[in-house]
Amino acid sequence: MADDLHVLEDRSSTIDINQASEVDLWCQRLGVSEMALRQAVADVGASPEQIAVHLGKK
Repeated sequence: MADDLHVLEDRSSTIDINQASEVDLWCQRLGVSEMALRQAVADVGASPEQIAVHLGKK
């Protein structure tokens, strides 16, 4: 999964929680609910790397 995270991070340096397709993609990749993803973005910002660390996925 870490490799997938790096590939996707190269494509987008932030997660746009206003884009349903990005929310769906990141929820699937991180294995979390939309609510958990949105809370993580509120807590640490929209960086996929920081969110993964915050959620204990990395």
